[in-house]
Amino acid sequence: MACSQPGLEDVEPRTNRPRPQWLWQSTMNRVGLDRARELGAREAGLAVVVTIREGGSVQASVANAGVLHHPLTGEPMVGFVARGGTKKLANLRARPTVTVVFRSGWEWVAVEGDAELLGPDDSLEGLDPGDALRVIRTVYAAAVGGKQEEWAELDAVVAAERHTAVLIRPSRVYSNPSQ
Repeated sequence: MACSQPGLEDVEPRTNRPRPQWLWQSTMNRVGLDRARELGAREAGLAVVVTIREGGSVQASVANAGVLHHPLTGEPMVGFVARGGTKKLANLRARPTVTVVFRSGWEWVAVEGDAELLGPDDSLEGLDPGDALRVIRTVYAAAVGGKQEEWAELDAVVAAERHTAVLIRPSRVYSNPSQ
């Protein structure tokens, strides 16, 4: 049953009171992101990244991805780093919708959402351009492990290859039916 109030959808079955969609989604996303973190850790952060090509077909690749907190809002999200000049970056600039699938064995979690980009060719409102390297290091640490400071030795490579942080705010998280 739909509710006429903005931001509210459905009703609680026992109370017949409107259920805020953002609350339900936030809780489900948090549980799913915890599962994504767990599966990612088992596989050195390797995940399948799916973007949308110009014609609407999908482009898939493998990247190290991890769960971290948004550098401005602190909300949990998924991030990965893309090298400059890749098809996935071109796709994300034109169509920011992305899916990241974490898997280990037959267990999997998919995270869908819109991407924000931060790197030498992409800015994120509220962050100084100098913050990009720190955010990229934080994404690497979330994906592969360690602390962001430990990734500083790669700053020259990150700059030379024009790496970009891809930050995904989850809009939908789902998994194996039995999970």
